[in-house]
Amino acid sequence: MTDHETLLEIAGLHAYYGKSHVLHGVDLNVKKGEIVCLLGRNGVGRSTTAKAVMGQVVARGHVRYKGRDILGKKAYEVARLGIGLVPENRDIFPDLTVKQNMQLGIKDPRHVGRWTLDDMYALFPRLKERENTPGGVLSGGEQQMLTLCRTLMGDPDLIMIDEPTEGLAPKIVELVGQFLEEVKNRGISILLIEQKLAIALDISDRVYVMGHGHIVYEGTPAELKRNSAIRKEWLEV
Repeated sequence: MTDHETLLEIAGLHAYYGKSHVLHGVDLNVKKGEIVCLLGRNGVGRSTTAKAVMGQVVARGHVRYKGRDILGKKAYEVARLGIGLVPENRDIFPDLTVKQNMQLGIKDPRHVGRWTLDDMYALFPRLKERENTPGGVLSGGEQQMLTLCRTLMGDPDLIMIDEPTEGLAPKIVELVGQFLEEVKNRGISILLIEQKLAIALDISDRVYVMGHGHIVYEGTPAELKRNSAIRKEWLEV
Protein backbone atom coordinates (compact mmCIF):
# COMPACT_ATOMS: atom_id res chain seq x y z
CA MET A 1 0.00 0.00 0.00
CA THR A 2 1.47 3.38 -1.01
CA ASP A 3 1.58 6.30 1.42
CA HIS A 4 -1.37 8.08 -0.14
CA GLU A 5 -3.51 5.05 -0.85
CA THR A 6 -7.03 5.08 0.49
CA LEU A 7 -7.38 2.90 3.56
CA LEU A 8 -11.08 3.41 4.28
CA GLU A 9 -13.61 4.35 1.61
CA ILE A 10 -17.25 4.99 2.43
CA ALA A 11 -19.59 5.51 -0.53
CA GLY A 12 -23.36 6.00 -0.68
CA LEU A 13 -23.77 4.85 2.91
CA HIS A 14 -27.29 4.70 4.34
CA ALA A 15 -27.97 3.57 7.90
CA TYR A 16 -31.07 2.90 9.95
CA TYR A 17 -32.21 2.51 13.54
CA GLY A 18 -35.43 0.56 13.14
CA LYS A 19 -37.57 2.69 10.80
CA SER A 20 -35.48 5.78 11.40
CA HIS A 21 -33.29 6.60 8.38
CA VAL A 22 -30.16 8.24 9.89
CA LEU A 23 -27.50 8.34 7.14
CA HIS A 24 -28.47 9.49 3.65
CA GLY A 25 -25.68 8.54 1.26
CA VAL A 26 -22.48 9.41 3.14
CA ASP A 27 -19.25 9.59 1.12
CA LEU A 28 -15.87 9.95 2.82
CA ASN A 29 -12.42 8.41 2.80
CA VAL A 30 -9.35 8.14 4.99
CA LYS A 31 -5.91 7.68 3.46
CA LYS A 32 -2.96 5.89 5.00
CA GLY A 33 -1.28 7.92 7.76
CA GLU A 34 -3.95 10.65 7.81
CA ILE A 35 -5.98 12.24 10.59
CA VAL A 36 -9.42 12.98 9.15
CA CYS A 37 -11.96 14.78 11.32
CA LEU A 38 -15.71 14.36 11.00
CA LEU A 39 -17.34 17.48 12.41
CA GLY A 40 -20.97 18.35 13.02
CA ARG A 41 -23.56 19.04 15.67
CA ASN A 42 -24.92 16.30 17.92
CA GLY A 43 -27.46 13.99 16.30
CA VAL A 44 -26.41 14.48 12.66
CA GLY A 45 -25.11 10.92 12.22
CA ARG A 46 -21.37 11.07 12.95
CA SER A 47 -21.36 8.27 15.56
CA THR A 48 -23.71 6.23 13.35
CA THR A 49 -21.13 6.44 10.55
CA ALA A 50 -18.49 4.81 12.78
CA LYS A 51 -20.99 2.20 14.00
CA ALA A 52 -21.93 1.36 10.40
CA VAL A 53 -18.25 0.73 9.58
CA MET A 54 -18.05 -1.59 12.62
CA GLY A 55 -21.19 -3.50 11.63
CA GLN A 56 -23.15 -2.27 14.66
CA VAL A 57 -26.12 -0.77 12.78
CA VAL A 58 -28.21 -1.81 9.78
CA ALA A 59 -26.63 -0.17 6.73
CA ARG A 60 -26.42 -0.33 2.95
CA GLY A 61 -23.98 1.16 0.47
CA HIS A 62 -20.24 0.55 0.37
CA VAL A 63 -17.61 0.45 3.10
CA ARG A 64 -14.25 -0.64 1.71
CA TYR A 65 -11.19 -1.22 3.86
CA LYS A 66 -7.87 -1.81 2.08
CA GLY A 67 -9.89 -2.27 -1.11
CA ARG A 68 -12.23 -4.90 0.26
CA ASP A 69 -15.95 -4.43 0.95
CA ILE A 70 -16.59 -5.01 4.66
CA LEU A 71 -20.18 -3.81 5.04
CA GLY A 72 -22.27 -6.45 6.78
CA LYS A 73 -19.38 -8.04 8.66
CA LYS A 74 -19.70 -8.48 12.42
CA ALA A 75 -17.87 -6.06 14.73
CA TYR A 76 -15.26 -8.63 15.84
CA GLU A 77 -14.53 -9.50 12.18
CA VAL A 78 -14.01 -5.82 11.33
CA ALA A 79 -11.73 -5.42 14.38
CA ARG A 80 -9.63 -8.40 13.27
CA LEU A 81 -9.12 -6.76 9.88
CA GLY A 82 -7.34 -3.89 11.66
CA ILE A 83 -9.98 -1.27 12.54
CA GLY A 84 -10.32 -0.08 16.13
CA LEU A 85 -13.23 1.92 17.55
CA VAL A 86 -12.92 4.10 20.66
CA PRO A 87 -16.58 4.67 21.61
CA GLU A 88 -17.92 7.85 23.14
CA ASN A 89 -19.00 6.11 26.34
CA ARG A 90 -15.42 4.82 26.91
CA ASP A 91 -16.58 1.27 27.79
CA ILE A 92 -13.82 0.35 30.23
CA PHE A 93 -14.18 -2.53 32.67
CA PRO A 94 -14.58 -0.76 36.05
CA ASP A 95 -13.56 -3.74 38.23
CA LEU A 96 -10.40 -4.57 36.28
CA THR A 97 -7.14 -2.71 36.86
CA VAL A 98 -5.63 -0.29 34.35
CA LYS A 99 -3.12 -2.96 33.28
CA GLN A 100 -5.80 -5.67 32.91
CA ASN A 101 -7.99 -3.32 30.84
CA MET A 102 -5.08 -2.68 28.49
CA GLN A 103 -4.20 -6.35 28.19
CA LEU A 104 -7.77 -7.03 27.07
CA GLY A 105 -7.06 -4.96 23.98
CA ILE A 106 -4.51 -7.47 22.66
CA LYS A 107 -6.24 -9.48 19.93
CA ASP A 108 -3.56 -12.10 19.37
CA PRO A 109 -0.97 -12.71 22.12
CA ARG A 110 1.27 -14.49 19.57
CA HIS A 111 1.47 -11.37 17.42
CA VAL A 112 3.91 -8.68 18.52
CA GLY A 113 2.26 -5.37 17.64
CA ARG A 114 3.62 -1.85 17.29
CA TRP A 115 2.63 -0.93 20.83
CA THR A 116 3.64 -2.29 24.23
CA LEU A 117 2.43 -1.49 27.73
CA ASP A 118 5.65 0.47 28.20
CA ASP A 119 4.80 2.61 25.15
CA MET A 120 1.44 3.44 26.68
CA TYR A 121 3.00 4.33 30.03
CA ALA A 122 5.56 6.54 28.27
CA LEU A 123 2.76 8.42 26.48
CA PHE A 124 0.57 8.64 29.58
CA PRO A 125 2.75 8.39 32.72
CA ARG A 126 -0.41 8.82 34.82
CA LEU A 127 -1.56 5.35 33.71
CA LYS A 128 1.73 3.86 34.91
CA GLU A 129 1.15 5.42 38.33
CA ARG A 130 -2.33 3.89 38.41
CA GLU A 131 -1.39 0.54 36.81
CA ASN A 132 -3.00 -1.52 39.60
CA THR A 133 -5.98 0.77 40.20
CA PRO A 134 -9.49 -0.39 39.14
CA GLY A 135 -10.65 1.41 36.00
CA GLY A 136 -13.87 2.51 37.67
CA VAL A 137 -12.15 4.93 40.06
CA LEU A 138 -10.17 6.79 37.37
CA SER A 139 -11.10 10.34 36.41
CA GLY A 140 -12.85 10.96 33.06
CA GLY A 141 -9.58 12.02 31.45
CA GLU A 142 -7.74 8.94 32.72
CA GLN A 143 -10.54 6.68 31.49
CA GLN A 144 -10.31 8.32 28.06
CA MET A 145 -6.55 7.69 27.95
CA LEU A 146 -7.10 4.10 29.03
CA THR A 147 -9.66 3.50 26.28
CA LEU A 148 -7.34 4.95 23.64
CA CYS A 149 -4.45 2.82 24.88
CA ARG A 150 -6.52 -0.36 25.07
CA THR A 151 -7.60 0.10 21.44
CA LEU A 152 -4.00 0.61 20.31
CA MET A 153 -2.91 -2.57 22.09
CA GLY A 154 -4.92 -4.41 19.41
CA ASP A 155 -2.49 -2.97 16.81
CA PRO A 156 -5.05 -1.46 14.38
CA ASP A 157 -4.07 0.31 11.15
CA LEU A 158 -7.07 2.62 11.49
CA ILE A 159 -8.78 3.91 14.62
CA MET A 160 -12.11 5.69 14.74
CA ILE A 161 -12.38 7.84 17.87
CA ASP A 162 -15.75 9.19 18.96
CA GLU A 163 -15.66 12.53 20.88
CA PRO A 164 -12.42 11.83 22.83
CA THR A 165 -12.29 15.32 24.36
CA GLU A 166 -15.90 15.47 25.56
CA GLY A 167 -16.03 16.75 29.15
CA LEU A 168 -12.25 16.91 29.56
CA ALA A 169 -10.21 19.76 31.05
CA PRO A 170 -8.26 21.88 28.49
CA LYS A 171 -4.93 20.46 29.70
CA ILE A 172 -6.13 16.88 29.09
CA VAL A 173 -7.56 17.89 25.68
CA GLU A 174 -4.07 19.07 24.76
CA LEU A 175 -2.62 15.75 25.93
CA VAL A 176 -5.12 13.82 23.79
CA GLY A 177 -4.16 15.96 20.78
CA GLN A 178 -0.45 15.18 21.28
CA PHE A 179 -1.28 11.50 21.70
CA LEU A 180 -3.21 11.42 18.39
CA GLU A 181 -0.30 13.06 16.58
CA GLU A 182 2.05 10.43 18.02
CA VAL A 183 -0.33 7.70 16.79
CA LYS A 184 -0.28 9.26 13.30
CA ASN A 185 3.53 9.41 13.40
CA ARG A 186 3.53 5.63 13.81
CA GLY A 187 1.65 5.28 10.53
CA ILE A 188 -1.82 4.72 11.95
CA SER A 189 -4.76 6.46 10.32
CA ILE A 190 -7.39 8.19 12.44
CA LEU A 191 -11.01 9.07 11.81
CA LEU A 192 -11.75 11.57 14.57
CA ILE A 193 -15.36 12.41 15.41
CA GLU A 194 -15.29 15.76 17.17
CA GLN A 195 -17.35 18.82 18.03
CA LYS A 196 -14.44 20.98 19.18
CA LEU A 197 -13.25 22.95 16.17
CA ALA A 198 -9.96 23.92 17.80
CA ILE A 199 -8.54 20.40 18.12
CA ALA A 200 -9.93 19.39 14.72
CA LEU A 201 -8.30 22.34 12.95
CA ASP A 202 -5.10 21.85 14.92
CA ILE A 203 -4.29 18.23 14.18
CA SER A 204 -6.35 17.13 11.13
CA ASP A 205 -5.09 16.72 7.58
CA ARG A 206 -8.63 16.98 6.18
CA VAL A 207 -12.06 17.70 7.60
CA TYR A 208 -15.58 16.68 6.67
CA VAL A 209 -18.66 18.45 8.00
CA MET A 210 -21.85 16.45 8.42
CA GLY A 211 -25.39 17.77 8.54
CA HIS A 212 -28.70 15.88 8.50
CA GLY A 213 -27.09 12.51 7.74
CA HIS A 214 -24.90 13.48 4.81
CA ILE A 215 -21.61 15.29 4.12
CA VAL A 216 -22.11 19.00 3.48
CA TYR A 217 -18.44 20.04 3.25
CA GLU A 218 -15.00 18.58 2.67
CA GLY A 219 -11.70 20.44 2.76
CA THR A 220 -8.50 21.20 4.63
CA PRO A 221 -8.51 22.79 8.10
CA ALA A 222 -7.19 26.02 6.53
CA GLU A 223 -10.06 26.10 4.02
CA LEU A 224 -12.64 25.53 6.77
CA LYS A 225 -11.08 28.33 8.84
CA ARG A 226 -11.69 30.68 5.90
CA ASN A 227 -15.25 29.44 5.27
CA SER A 228 -17.33 31.24 7.87
CA ALA A 229 -20.62 30.47 6.07
CA ILE A 230 -20.16 26.69 6.51
CA ARG A 231 -19.07 27.08 10.12
CA LYS A 232 -22.05 29.30 10.90
CA GLU A 233 -24.61 27.07 9.22
CA TRP A 234 -23.41 23.63 10.29
CA LEU A 235 -21.11 23.93 13.32
CA GLU A 236 -21.68 26.95 15.48
CA VAL A 237 -24.35 26.75 18.16
